[in-house]
Amino acid sequence: MEQKSLWENDLRINEDFKQSAKPNGAVLGFEKQLWEAAEKLRGHMDAAEYKNVVLGLIFLKYISDQFQYKYDKLTEENALERIDPEDRHYYKDANIFWVPKEARWNYLCLYLQDKNIGQHLDYAMEAIELLNPQLKDVLPKDYSKLSLHPQQLSGVVKLISRIGFTEQKRESKDILGRAYEYFLSQFASAEGKKGGQFYTPQCVVSLLVEMLAPSYKGTVYDPCCGSGGMFVQSERFVEHHGGRAGDIIIYGQESNPKTWKLARMNLALRGLKGNLGSHWADTFHNDLHSDLEADYIIANPPFNMKEWGGERLRSDKRWLFGIPPIGNANFAWVQHFIHHLSKSGTAGFVLANGSMSSNTSNEGEIRKTLIENDLVECIVSLPGHLFYSTQISVCLWFVTRNKKNGTGFDGKLLRNRSGETLFIDVRTFGTMVDRVHRELTDEEIRKIANTYHAWRGDNNKASYKNIPGFCKSATIASIRSHKYALVPGRYVGFDKTAQSKWHISELINEVNEIEHKLKSISTSSKRAIAIVKELLNG
Repeated sequence: MEQKSLWENDLRINEDFKQSAKPNGAVLGFEKQLWEAAEKLRGHMDAAEYKNVVLGLIFLKYISDQFQYKYDKLTEENALERIDPEDRHYYKDANIFWVPKEARWNYLCLYLQDKNIGQHLDYAMEAIELLNPQLKDVLPKDYSKLSLHPQQLSGVVKLISRIGFTEQKRESKDILGRAYEYFLSQFASAEGKKGGQFYTPQCVVSLLVEMLAPSYKGTVYDPCCGSGGMFVQSERFVEHHGGRAGDIIIYGQESNPKTWKLARMNLALRGLKGNLGSHWADTFHNDLHSDLEADYIIANPPFNMKEWGGERLRSDKRWLFGIPPIGNANFAWVQHFIHHLSKSGTAGFVLANGSMSSNTSNEGEIRKTLIENDLVECIVSLPGHLFYSTQISVCLWFVTRNKKNGTGFDGKLLRNRSGETLFIDVRTFGTMVDRVHRELTDEEIRKIANTYHAWRGDNNKASYKNIPGFCKSATIASIRSHKYALVPGRYVGFDKTAQSKWHISELINEVNEIEHKLKSISTSSKRAIAIVKELLNG
Protein backbone atom coordinates (compact mmCIF):
# COMPACT_ATOMS: atom_id res chain seq x y z
CA MET A 1 0.00 0.00 0.00
CA GLU A 2 2.82 2.39 0.83
CA GLN A 3 4.40 1.88 -2.61
CA LYS A 4 1.11 2.64 -4.35
CA SER A 5 0.68 5.89 -2.41
CA LEU A 6 4.17 7.00 -3.43
CA TRP A 7 3.24 6.44 -7.05
CA GLU A 8 -0.17 8.16 -6.79
CA ASN A 9 1.41 11.24 -5.21
CA ASP A 10 3.62 11.86 -8.27
CA LEU A 11 1.09 14.03 -10.11
CA ARG A 12 0.44 16.34 -7.15
CA ILE A 13 4.16 16.74 -6.43
CA ASN A 14 4.85 17.41 -10.11
CA GLU A 15 2.38 20.30 -10.00
CA ASP A 16 4.11 21.75 -6.93
CA PHE A 17 7.45 21.33 -8.67
CA LYS A 18 6.39 23.06 -11.90
CA GLN A 19 4.70 25.94 -10.09
CA SER A 20 7.93 26.60 -8.20
CA ALA A 21 10.00 26.82 -11.40
CA LYS A 22 11.66 30.12 -12.14
CA PRO A 23 14.10 31.04 -14.92
CA ASN A 24 17.86 31.34 -14.74
CA GLY A 25 18.63 28.81 -12.03
CA ALA A 26 17.04 30.64 -9.11
CA VAL A 27 16.69 28.69 -5.86
CA LEU A 28 13.30 26.98 -6.20
CA GLY A 29 10.97 25.79 -3.47
CA PHE A 30 10.63 22.12 -4.38
CA GLU A 31 14.22 21.66 -5.54
CA LYS A 32 15.46 23.36 -2.40
CA GLN A 33 13.30 21.09 -0.26
CA LEU A 34 14.77 18.05 -2.00
CA TRP A 35 18.29 19.30 -1.46
CA GLU A 36 17.77 20.13 2.21
CA ALA A 37 16.24 16.69 2.80
CA ALA A 38 19.15 15.06 0.96
CA GLU A 39 21.64 16.97 3.10
CA LYS A 40 20.00 15.67 6.29
CA LEU A 41 20.34 12.13 5.01
CA ARG A 42 23.91 12.50 3.86
CA GLY A 43 25.46 12.13 7.31
CA HIS A 44 29.24 12.14 7.18
CA MET A 45 29.59 11.07 3.54
CA ASP A 46 31.77 13.23 1.29
CA ALA A 47 29.76 15.37 -1.15
CA ALA A 48 31.69 13.98 -4.13
CA GLU A 49 30.66 10.43 -3.20
CA TYR A 50 27.11 11.34 -2.27
CA LYS A 51 26.67 13.11 -5.61
CA ASN A 52 26.88 9.80 -7.45
CA VAL A 53 24.44 8.19 -4.99
CA VAL A 54 21.72 10.81 -5.56
CA LEU A 55 22.20 11.41 -9.28
CA GLY A 56 22.30 7.68 -9.98
CA LEU A 57 18.97 7.26 -8.19
CA ILE A 58 17.42 10.20 -10.05
CA PHE A 59 18.47 8.51 -13.28
CA LEU A 60 16.97 5.19 -12.18
CA LYS A 61 13.72 6.86 -11.09
CA TYR A 62 13.35 8.67 -14.40
CA ILE A 63 13.86 5.68 -16.68
CA SER A 64 11.69 3.52 -14.42
CA ASP A 65 8.86 6.05 -14.47
CA GLN A 66 9.05 6.43 -18.23
CA PHE A 67 9.01 2.66 -18.62
CA GLN A 68 6.04 2.37 -16.25
CA TYR A 69 4.12 5.09 -18.11
CA LYS A 70 4.54 3.19 -21.39
CA TYR A 71 3.83 -0.15 -19.67
CA ASP A 72 0.51 1.13 -18.30
CA LYS A 73 -0.49 2.44 -21.73
CA LEU A 74 0.28 -0.92 -23.33
CA THR A 75 -1.64 -2.70 -20.59
CA GLU A 76 -4.71 -0.58 -21.38
CA GLU A 77 -4.34 -1.35 -25.09
CA ASN A 78 -3.97 -5.03 -24.27
CA ALA A 79 -7.60 -5.05 -23.14
CA LEU A 80 -8.63 -4.32 -26.74
CA GLU A 81 -5.77 -5.80 -28.71
CA ARG A 82 -3.38 -8.63 -28.03
CA ILE A 83 -0.39 -6.54 -26.97
CA ASP A 84 2.22 -7.87 -24.56
CA PRO A 85 3.48 -5.00 -22.34
CA GLU A 86 6.62 -7.07 -21.65
CA ASP A 87 7.61 -7.01 -25.35
CA ARG A 88 10.80 -4.93 -25.55
CA HIS A 89 10.17 -3.78 -29.12
CA TYR A 90 7.44 -1.36 -28.01
CA TYR A 91 9.91 0.42 -25.74
CA LYS A 92 12.76 0.46 -28.23
CA ASP A 93 10.52 2.03 -30.88
CA ALA A 94 9.50 4.72 -28.37
CA ASN A 95 13.15 5.41 -27.42
CA ILE A 96 12.52 4.25 -23.85
CA PHE A 97 15.06 2.22 -21.89
CA TRP A 98 14.03 -1.34 -21.08
CA VAL A 99 13.75 -1.76 -17.30
CA PRO A 100 13.56 -5.37 -16.06
CA LYS A 101 11.17 -6.23 -13.21
CA GLU A 102 13.86 -6.29 -10.52
CA ALA A 103 14.95 -2.74 -11.45
CA ARG A 104 11.54 -1.06 -11.53
CA TRP A 105 11.07 1.58 -8.87
CA ASN A 106 7.94 0.09 -7.29
CA TYR A 107 9.69 -3.25 -6.95
CA LEU A 108 12.74 -1.67 -5.29
CA CYS A 109 10.50 0.22 -2.87
CA LEU A 110 9.37 -3.14 -1.48
CA TYR A 111 12.87 -3.45 0.04
CA LEU A 112 13.02 -0.08 1.80
CA GLN A 113 13.22 -1.79 5.20
CA ASP A 114 15.68 -4.44 4.00
CA LYS A 115 19.23 -4.15 5.36
CA ASN A 116 20.45 -5.26 1.91
CA ILE A 117 18.76 -2.39 0.04
CA GLY A 118 22.19 -1.46 -1.39
CA GLN A 119 22.56 -4.88 -3.01
CA HIS A 120 19.11 -4.63 -4.59
CA LEU A 121 20.07 -1.26 -6.10
CA ASP A 122 23.35 -2.69 -7.43
CA TYR A 123 21.49 -5.60 -9.04
CA ALA A 124 19.03 -3.15 -10.59
CA MET A 125 21.80 -1.02 -12.12
CA GLU A 126 23.64 -4.09 -13.43
CA ALA A 127 20.45 -5.48 -14.99
CA ILE A 128 19.69 -2.18 -16.73
CA GLU A 129 23.21 -1.94 -18.15
CA LEU A 130 23.07 -5.55 -19.34
CA LEU A 131 19.83 -4.99 -21.26
CA ASN A 132 20.69 -1.49 -22.53
CA PRO A 133 24.18 -1.65 -24.11
CA GLN A 134 24.35 2.14 -24.57
CA LEU A 135 24.52 2.42 -20.76
CA LYS A 136 27.38 -0.04 -20.32
CA ASP A 137 29.82 1.05 -17.56
CA VAL A 138 27.82 4.24 -16.94
CA LEU A 139 25.60 3.63 -13.91
CA PRO A 140 26.86 3.54 -10.29
CA LYS A 141 26.93 -0.02 -8.97
CA ASP A 142 28.45 0.31 -5.50
CA TYR A 143 25.44 1.09 -3.32
CA SER A 144 26.14 -1.98 -1.16
CA LYS A 145 29.61 -0.62 -0.36
CA LEU A 146 28.57 2.87 0.72
CA SER A 147 29.29 4.31 4.15
CA LEU A 148 25.59 5.19 4.42
CA HIS A 149 23.56 3.15 6.90
CA PRO A 150 20.83 1.07 5.14
CA GLN A 151 18.16 3.27 6.76
CA GLN A 152 19.86 6.38 5.36
CA LEU A 153 20.02 4.83 1.89
CA SER A 154 16.33 3.91 2.17
CA GLY A 155 15.69 7.53 3.12
CA VAL A 156 17.33 8.71 -0.08
CA VAL A 157 15.18 6.29 -2.10
CA LYS A 158 12.06 7.66 -0.38
CA LEU A 159 13.25 11.19 -1.10
CA ILE A 160 13.74 10.53 -4.83
CA SER A 161 10.30 8.87 -4.86
CA ARG A 162 8.84 12.35 -4.39
CA ILE A 163 9.90 13.30 -7.92
CA GLY A 164 7.37 11.99 -10.42
CA PHE A 165 8.26 11.49 -14.06
CA THR A 166 5.04 9.71 -15.05
CA GLU A 167 3.66 12.43 -17.32
CA GLN A 168 4.34 12.99 -20.99
CA LYS A 169 8.02 12.52 -21.79
CA ARG A 170 8.72 16.12 -22.80
CA GLU A 171 7.19 17.54 -19.63
CA SER A 172 8.99 14.96 -17.52
CA LYS A 173 12.30 15.94 -19.10
CA ASP A 174 11.73 19.55 -18.03
CA ILE A 175 11.13 18.47 -14.43
CA LEU A 176 14.07 16.09 -14.58
CA GLY A 177 16.36 18.70 -16.09
CA ARG A 178 15.68 21.26 -13.39
CA ALA A 179 16.15 18.74 -10.58
CA TYR A 180 19.34 17.36 -12.13
CA GLU A 181 20.86 20.79 -12.82
CA TYR A 182 19.98 22.08 -9.38
CA PHE A 183 21.57 19.08 -7.69
CA LEU A 184 24.68 19.41 -9.86
CA SER A 185 25.04 23.07 -8.91
CA GLN A 186 24.52 22.35 -5.22
CA PHE A 187 27.07 19.54 -5.26
CA ALA A 188 29.51 21.85 -7.02
CA SER A 189 29.03 24.40 -4.25
CA ALA A 190 29.40 21.74 -1.53
CA GLU A 191 32.56 20.33 -3.11
CA GLY A 192 34.12 23.75 -3.61
CA LYS A 193 37.17 23.64 -5.84
CA LYS A 194 36.66 19.98 -6.79
CA GLY A 195 33.10 20.72 -7.88
CA GLY A 196 34.28 23.02 -10.64
CA GLN A 197 35.83 20.05 -12.39
CA PHE A 198 32.44 18.83 -13.52
CA TYR A 199 30.08 21.82 -13.38
CA THR A 200 29.97 25.15 -15.20
CA PRO A 201 27.36 27.59 -13.80
CA GLN A 202 24.23 27.59 -15.92
CA CYS A 203 24.33 31.33 -16.63
CA VAL A 204 27.86 31.03 -18.08
CA VAL A 205 26.84 28.05 -20.22
CA SER A 206 23.76 29.96 -21.42
CA LEU A 207 25.87 32.96 -22.38
CA LEU A 208 28.38 30.84 -24.32
CA VAL A 209 25.61 29.02 -26.17
CA GLU A 210 23.60 32.18 -26.93
CA MET A 211 26.71 33.79 -28.40
CA LEU A 212 27.94 30.73 -30.27
CA ALA A 213 24.39 30.01 -31.51
CA PRO A 214 24.67 26.44 -32.84
CA SER A 215 21.30 26.52 -34.60
CA TYR A 216 21.88 24.77 -37.90
CA LYS A 217 23.12 21.29 -38.76
CA GLY A 218 26.69 20.73 -37.70
CA THR A 219 29.04 19.31 -35.10
CA VAL A 220 29.47 20.56 -31.53
CA TYR A 221 32.63 19.55 -29.68
CA ASP A 222 33.73 19.91 -26.07
CA PRO A 223 37.12 18.28 -25.30
CA CYS A 224 36.71 18.79 -21.53
CA CYS A 225 32.97 18.24 -21.30
CA GLY A 226 32.54 17.71 -17.56
CA SER A 227 28.95 16.64 -16.86
CA GLY A 228 27.80 17.62 -20.36
CA GLY A 229 25.96 20.85 -19.58
CA MET A 230 27.25 22.56 -22.74
CA PHE A 231 25.62 19.91 -24.91
CA VAL A 232 22.28 20.14 -23.13
CA GLN A 233 22.14 23.92 -23.53
CA SER A 234 23.15 23.67 -27.20
CA GLU A 235 20.27 21.30 -27.90
CA ARG A 236 17.89 23.63 -26.08
CA PHE A 237 19.09 26.54 -28.19
CA VAL A 238 18.46 24.62 -31.40
CA GLU A 239 14.94 23.70 -30.35
CA HIS A 240 14.18 27.23 -29.11
CA HIS A 241 15.11 28.64 -32.52
CA GLY A 242 12.93 26.24 -34.44
CA GLY A 243 15.43 23.48 -35.15
CA ARG A 244 15.31 19.83 -34.23
CA ALA A 245 17.27 18.32 -31.35
CA GLY A 246 19.00 15.90 -33.69
CA ASP A 247 20.24 18.61 -36.05
CA ILE A 248 23.59 18.86 -34.30
CA ILE A 249 26.09 16.05 -33.77
CA ILE A 250 27.74 15.91 -30.35
CA TYR A 251 31.37 15.02 -29.69
CA GLY A 252 33.03 15.22 -26.32
CA GLN A 253 35.80 13.92 -24.10
CA GLU A 254 36.43 13.86 -20.35
CA SER A 255 39.44 12.66 -18.35
CA ASN A 256 37.74 12.07 -14.98
CA PRO A 257 36.05 8.62 -15.02
CA LYS A 258 33.19 9.49 -12.66
CA THR A 259 32.52 12.79 -14.44
CA TRP A 260 32.58 11.00 -17.81
CA LYS A 261 29.87 8.69 -16.50
CA LEU A 262 27.90 11.69 -15.24
CA ALA A 263 28.05 13.22 -18.72
CA ARG A 264 26.80 10.04 -20.35
CA MET A 265 23.96 9.81 -17.84
CA ASN A 266 23.13 13.48 -18.42
CA LEU A 267 22.82 12.94 -22.17
CA ALA A 268 20.94 9.66 -21.80
CA LEU A 269 18.43 11.24 -19.43
CA ARG A 270 17.50 13.75 -22.13
CA GLY A 271 17.55 11.32 -25.02
CA LEU A 272 20.60 13.01 -26.59
CA LYS A 273 23.00 10.96 -28.67
CA GLY A 274 26.63 11.93 -28.34
CA ASN A 275 30.03 10.44 -29.00
CA LEU A 276 31.96 10.87 -25.75
CA GLY A 277 34.44 8.16 -26.67
CA SER A 278 34.37 4.56 -25.55
CA HIS A 279 36.18 5.51 -22.34
CA TRP A 280 37.46 8.47 -20.36
CA ALA A 281 40.80 9.83 -21.53
CA ASP A 282 43.18 12.81 -21.31
CA THR A 283 42.47 15.08 -24.28
CA PHE A 284 46.07 16.25 -24.67
CA HIS A 285 47.66 12.80 -24.56
CA ASN A 286 44.90 10.62 -25.98
CA ASP A 287 42.76 12.66 -28.36
CA LEU A 288 39.79 10.33 -28.99
CA HIS A 289 38.52 12.50 -31.88
CA SER A 290 41.84 13.27 -33.52
CA ASP A 291 40.38 13.68 -37.03
CA LEU A 292 37.37 15.78 -36.00
CA GLU A 293 36.78 19.20 -37.60
CA ALA A 294 33.99 20.81 -35.61
CA ASP A 295 31.62 23.60 -36.63
CA TYR A 296 31.29 24.73 -33.01
CA ILE A 297 33.57 24.21 -30.04
CA ILE A 298 32.28 25.19 -26.62
CA ALA A 299 34.32 24.52 -23.49
CA ASN A 300 35.32 25.44 -19.97
CA PRO A 301 38.82 23.94 -19.56
CA PRO A 302 40.51 23.78 -16.14
CA PHE A 303 41.89 27.22 -15.26
CA ASN A 304 45.70 27.66 -15.35
CA MET A 305 46.26 23.89 -15.38
CA LYS A 306 49.85 23.28 -14.23
CA GLU A 307 50.40 19.52 -14.44
CA TRP A 308 49.12 18.73 -17.93
CA GLY A 309 52.13 16.77 -19.18
CA GLY A 310 53.32 19.49 -21.53
CA GLU A 311 56.93 18.32 -21.25
CA ARG A 312 55.95 15.23 -23.26
CA LEU A 313 54.32 17.26 -26.05
CA ARG A 314 57.02 19.71 -27.11
CA SER A 315 56.70 18.96 -30.84
CA ASP A 316 52.95 18.30 -31.08
CA LYS A 317 51.29 19.12 -34.41
CA ARG A 318 48.64 21.22 -32.63
CA TRP A 319 51.12 23.95 -31.63
CA LEU A 320 50.92 25.93 -34.88
CA PHE A 321 51.11 29.29 -33.12
CA GLY A 322 53.78 28.57 -30.52
CA ILE A 323 54.79 25.96 -27.97
CA PRO A 324 52.68 26.41 -24.80
CA PRO A 325 54.46 26.60 -21.44
CA ILE A 326 54.87 23.43 -19.42
CA GLY A 327 53.46 25.09 -16.30
CA ASN A 328 50.20 26.42 -17.75
CA ALA A 329 47.84 24.71 -20.22
CA ASN A 330 45.76 27.78 -21.17
CA PHE A 331 47.27 28.23 -24.63
CA ALA A 332 47.54 24.49 -25.15
CA TRP A 333 43.74 24.41 -24.85
CA VAL A 334 43.36 27.40 -27.20
CA GLN A 335 45.48 25.73 -29.87
CA HIS A 336 43.73 22.39 -29.37
CA PHE A 337 40.42 24.16 -30.06
CA ILE A 338 41.74 25.83 -33.20
CA HIS A 339 43.23 22.55 -34.40
CA HIS A 340 39.77 20.96 -34.29
CA LEU A 341 37.84 23.81 -35.94
CA SER A 342 36.41 23.39 -39.42
CA LYS A 343 37.35 25.99 -42.05
CA SER A 344 34.37 28.13 -41.07
CA GLY A 345 34.08 26.96 -37.46
CA THR A 346 33.90 29.09 -34.31
CA ALA A 347 35.00 28.27 -30.77
CA GLY A 348 33.75 29.88 -27.58
CA PHE A 349 35.43 29.03 -24.27
CA VAL A 350 36.25 30.19 -20.74
CA LEU A 351 39.78 31.12 -19.67
CA ALA A 352 41.35 32.79 -16.65
CA ASN A 353 41.88 36.54 -17.04
CA GLY A 354 45.65 36.09 -17.17
CA SER A 355 45.28 34.69 -20.69
CA MET A 356 44.39 38.16 -21.96
CA SER A 357 47.64 39.84 -20.98
CA SER A 358 50.26 37.38 -19.68
CA ASN A 359 53.67 37.58 -21.36
CA THR A 360 55.41 34.84 -19.37
CA SER A 361 56.75 31.58 -20.82
CA ASN A 362 55.90 32.35 -24.46
CA GLU A 363 52.21 33.10 -23.75
CA GLY A 364 52.52 36.66 -25.03
CA GLU A 365 54.10 35.47 -28.29
CA ILE A 366 51.38 32.88 -28.85
CA ARG A 367 48.66 35.47 -28.26
CA LYS A 368 50.42 37.87 -30.64
CA THR A 369 50.54 35.20 -33.35
CA LEU A 370 46.84 34.41 -32.88
CA ILE A 371 45.98 38.10 -33.24
CA GLU A 372 48.18 38.67 -36.29
CA ASN A 373 46.56 35.63 -37.92
CA ASP A 374 43.19 37.31 -37.31
CA LEU A 375 41.74 34.40 -35.34
CA VAL A 376 40.46 36.26 -32.27
CA GLU A 377 36.89 37.43 -32.85
CA CYS A 378 35.61 38.50 -29.45
CA ILE A 379 36.73 38.80 -25.82
CA VAL A 380 34.27 39.21 -22.92
CA SER A 381 35.47 40.06 -19.41
CA LEU A 382 33.07 38.59 -16.84
CA PRO A 383 32.32 39.62 -13.25
CA GLY A 384 33.82 37.72 -10.36
CA HIS A 385 32.10 35.15 -8.10
CA LEU A 386 30.43 33.27 -10.96
CA PHE A 387 32.19 29.95 -10.40
CA TYR A 388 31.93 27.51 -7.51
CA SER A 389 35.46 26.23 -8.10
CA THR A 390 37.33 29.52 -7.89
CA GLN A 391 36.94 33.19 -7.05
CA ILE A 392 39.44 34.31 -9.70
CA SER A 393 38.08 36.45 -12.51
CA VAL A 394 37.54 34.82 -15.88
CA CYS A 395 36.81 35.81 -19.46
CA LEU A 396 35.27 34.36 -22.61
CA TRP A 397 37.24 33.93 -25.82
CA PHE A 398 35.71 33.48 -29.27
CA VAL A 399 38.01 32.45 -32.10
CA THR A 400 37.16 31.68 -35.70
CA ARG A 401 38.94 30.58 -38.85
CA ASN A 402 36.76 32.69 -41.11
CA LYS A 403 35.93 36.35 -40.49
CA LYS A 404 35.26 37.08 -44.15
CA ASN A 405 32.03 35.29 -45.04
CA GLY A 406 31.01 32.81 -42.36
CA THR A 407 27.39 31.78 -41.84
CA GLY A 408 25.28 33.16 -38.98
CA PHE A 409 22.68 31.37 -36.88
CA ASP A 410 19.95 32.48 -39.32
CA GLY A 411 21.76 30.72 -42.17
CA LYS A 412 22.77 33.99 -43.87
CA LEU A 413 26.27 35.22 -44.62
CA LEU A 414 27.90 37.37 -41.96
CA ARG A 415 29.57 40.67 -42.72
CA ASN A 416 33.31 40.78 -43.38
CA ARG A 417 34.96 41.32 -39.96
CA SER A 418 38.55 40.88 -41.15
CA GLY A 419 41.04 42.75 -39.00
CA GLU A 420 38.48 43.48 -36.27
CA THR A 421 37.96 42.14 -32.75
CA LEU A 422 35.01 42.90 -30.50
CA PHE A 423 35.66 43.68 -26.83
CA ILE A 424 32.85 43.49 -24.25
CA ASP A 425 33.28 44.44 -20.58
CA VAL A 426 30.54 43.19 -18.23
CA ARG A 427 32.38 43.20 -14.92
CA THR A 428 29.52 45.28 -13.44
CA PHE A 429 26.86 42.78 -14.51
CA GLY A 430 25.26 40.06 -12.42
CA THR A 431 23.36 39.70 -9.16
CA MET A 432 24.67 38.13 -5.96
CA VAL A 433 22.40 35.15 -5.22
CA ASP A 434 24.16 34.42 -1.93
CA ARG A 435 27.21 35.62 -0.04
CA VAL A 436 29.78 34.25 -2.50
CA HIS A 437 27.95 33.45 -5.76
CA ARG A 438 26.86 35.76 -8.55
CA GLU A 439 24.61 35.02 -11.53
CA LEU A 440 24.04 36.83 -14.81
CA THR A 441 20.37 37.56 -15.46
CA ASP A 442 18.55 36.45 -18.60
CA GLU A 443 18.28 40.08 -19.69
CA GLU A 444 22.04 40.60 -19.30
CA ILE A 445 22.78 37.41 -21.25
CA ARG A 446 20.54 38.60 -24.09
CA LYS A 447 22.19 42.02 -24.12
CA ILE A 448 25.70 40.56 -24.41
CA ALA A 449 24.71 37.98 -27.05
CA ASN A 450 22.70 40.48 -29.11
CA THR A 451 25.65 42.87 -29.11
CA TYR A 452 27.93 40.16 -30.46
CA HIS A 453 25.46 39.08 -33.13
CA ALA A 454 24.79 42.66 -34.20
CA TRP A 455 28.54 43.22 -34.55
CA ARG A 456 28.91 40.07 -36.66
CA GLY A 457 25.98 41.11 -38.84
CA ASP A 458 23.70 38.13 -38.20
CA ASN A 459 20.94 40.10 -36.54
CA ASN A 460 18.96 42.10 -39.08
CA LYS A 461 16.86 43.79 -36.41
CA ALA A 462 19.70 45.69 -34.79
CA SER A 463 22.84 47.53 -35.86
CA TYR A 464 26.02 47.56 -33.83
CA LYS A 465 27.52 50.64 -32.21
CA ASN A 466 30.36 51.14 -29.72
CA ILE A 467 29.15 51.92 -26.18
CA PRO A 468 31.65 53.49 -23.73
CA GLY A 469 32.30 51.23 -20.78
CA PHE A 470 30.56 48.26 -22.45
CA CYS A 471 31.72 47.37 -25.97
CA LYS A 472 34.20 48.43 -28.63
CA SER A 473 35.19 47.07 -32.04
CA ALA A 474 38.98 47.40 -32.33
CA THR A 475 41.38 46.90 -35.22
CA ILE A 476 44.52 44.79 -35.17
CA ALA A 477 46.48 48.05 -35.36
CA SER A 478 44.82 49.21 -32.15
CA ILE A 479 45.59 45.89 -30.45
CA ARG A 480 49.23 46.22 -31.53
CA SER A 481 49.36 49.63 -29.86
CA HIS A 482 48.31 47.92 -26.63
CA LYS A 483 51.15 45.40 -27.02
CA TYR A 484 48.72 42.61 -27.93
CA ALA A 485 46.90 42.69 -24.61
CA LEU A 486 43.24 41.66 -24.97
CA VAL A 487 41.81 43.17 -21.79
CA PRO A 488 38.44 44.71 -22.79
CA GLY A 489 38.78 47.53 -20.24
CA ARG A 490 41.70 48.95 -22.24
CA TYR A 491 39.50 49.35 -25.32
CA VAL A 492 35.93 50.06 -24.22
CA GLY A 493 36.82 53.07 -22.08
CA PHE A 494 34.86 54.06 -18.98
CA ASP A 495 31.26 54.73 -18.11
CA LYS A 496 31.21 56.66 -14.84
CA THR A 497 27.77 55.38 -13.81
CA ALA A 498 28.73 51.76 -14.45
CA GLN A 499 32.03 52.16 -12.63
CA SER A 500 30.20 53.65 -9.65
CA LYS A 501 27.78 50.71 -9.59
CA TRP A 502 30.70 48.29 -9.74
CA HIS A 503 32.44 49.92 -6.76
CA ILE A 504 29.18 49.89 -4.76
CA SER A 505 28.68 46.21 -5.59
CA GLU A 506 32.18 45.44 -4.34
CA LEU A 507 31.52 47.36 -1.12
CA ILE A 508 28.30 45.40 -0.55
CA ASN A 509 30.23 42.17 -1.00
CA GLU A 510 32.77 43.29 1.59
CA VAL A 511 30.00 44.18 4.07
CA ASN A 512 28.42 40.75 3.52
CA GLU A 513 31.80 39.13 4.15
CA ILE A 514 32.27 41.05 7.42
CA GLU A 515 28.76 40.11 8.55
CA HIS A 516 29.43 36.44 7.77
CA LYS A 517 32.71 36.38 9.70
CA LEU A 518 31.19 37.82 12.87
CA LYS A 519 30.31 34.77 15.00
CA SER A 520 28.49 36.86 17.56
CA ILE A 521 26.79 40.10 16.60
CA SER A 522 24.62 42.39 18.66
CA THR A 523 21.20 43.66 17.61
CA SER A 524 22.57 47.20 17.25
CA SER A 525 25.41 45.95 15.03
CA LYS A 526 22.93 44.07 12.84
CA ARG A 527 20.89 47.24 12.45
CA ALA A 528 24.02 49.26 11.61
CA ILE A 529 25.00 46.77 8.89
CA ALA A 530 21.44 46.84 7.50
CA ILE A 531 21.57 50.65 7.31
CA VAL A 532 24.92 50.53 5.47
CA LYS A 533 23.45 48.08 2.95
CA GLU A 534 20.40 50.28 2.42
CA LEU A 535 22.61 53.30 1.78
CA LEU A 536 24.84 51.38 -0.67
CA ASN A 537 21.80 50.08 -2.54
CA GLY A 538 20.59 53.65 -2.93
